[in-house]
Amino acid sequence: MAKRERVVRMSVEQPLWRALTAYRLLTMVYAGLLFASAYRDFDRPWVAGGYLGALAVWTLATHRRVANAASCTKRFLGADLTVALAGILLTPVADTHARIAAGGPTLPSIWTAGSVLAFAIKGGWRWAGFASTFVAAANIVIHGGQPTRDTLHNVLLVWVASIAIGYVVEVARASEATLARALEIEAATRERERLARDIHDGVLQVLAMVQRRGTELGGEAAELGRMAGDQEVALRTLVSSGLVPTSRVSRDESLGALVDAYEVEDPGDEGELDLRSLLAPHAGSRVSFAEPGTPVPLPAPAAKELAAAVGAALDNVRKHAGEGARAWILVEDWGDEVIVTVRDDGPGIPAGRLDQAEGEGRMGVALSIRGRLRDLGGSAELVSVPGQGTEVELKVPRGRTQ
Repeated sequence: MAKRERVVRMSVEQPLWRALTAYRLLTMVYAGLLFASAYRDFDRPWVAGGYLGALAVWTLATHRRVANAASCTKRFLGADLTVALAGILLTPVADTHARIAAGGPTLPSIWTAGSVLAFAIKGGWRWAGFASTFVAAANIVIHGGQPTRDTLHNVLLVWVASIAIGYVVEVARASEATLARALEIEAATRERERLARDIHDGVLQVLAMVQRRGTELGGEAAELGRMAGDQEVALRTLVSSGLVPTSRVSRDESLGALVDAYEVEDPGDEGELDLRSLLAPHAGSRVSFAEPGTPVPLPAPAAKELAAAVGAALDNVRKHAGEGARAWILVEDWGDEVIVTVRDDGPGIPAGRLDQAEGEGRMGVALSIRGRLRDLGGSAELVSVPGQGTEVELKVPRGRTQ
């Protein structure tokens, strides 16, 4: 048996985490070199040295925390931003006022940008704007509310760059999800084609042979052959319309779009259903089913009610049009409404017969068909010409099927 591929893994986000890891290490070293080169200019070099030592320990200890989105938690991001803000606010304690007023670097220097970028990669542009706003406020505070032009330039650069990167990350994630879905559909199509070949080579041929032999033998075998023919047509319809794919979810965003399969328990309680999948089982040797080539989504309750109305119309065909009557189901999707037409080649309904049946308490058309459509905000039109069959047109507007 062919082995079915269940997992698709890809990531354009992961390289950003690797780049951030390297950035934090390099900027940690850069901040240390800046301090070493201007050691004698500090008022309290021991404060700066103590902070930079703590920064080095923090950067090395949390090296793996910025390796992927899963390990880079909200709690860690908050602690990392706190370390950066603490370094900025400690700068007036360690450095001279003259150097700060002249636009000198803060203690963490450009290491702070790595903290903001972690927010951007993890949560997108909104998180980036949140973190960079705190950094901007801290820089303004240490300048006494009158930052230099260079400081404003640097703050604005970090703010714009982090938001831009956050937006790019969001776009990349959306692209990954789209690509994962495309690969999923491609894999499902290949699997459907393989199953269709196997079914065609085996089951369908056996059912066709049973139908032929049953018809030739007659009697009870003929009824068995008729049932086999019904199942053959239904199975062909199922194969041609495609298998319902299993649902897939992303289990680990740190690995990019990690798509795995799981079984759907009951798709009818919530969301939307493809009307075609509900009507296809009605197809048989005496019932032809014509459908669009694309899904016909409707809210689950509306789809079920419409399918039940179609079933009621077919029941009427079997009861009143005779055993030899044929029926046709046509599904049309017009965007703002869905139309299902059920037509048969029976003897038709005599004039006044529906009103008489309703008066006798036979409510098949009145309740099972028209009542259901009325509850959905739609309509049921019935046209019957004696000797030329009956046509039932069911219309359901999309905007009111909630």
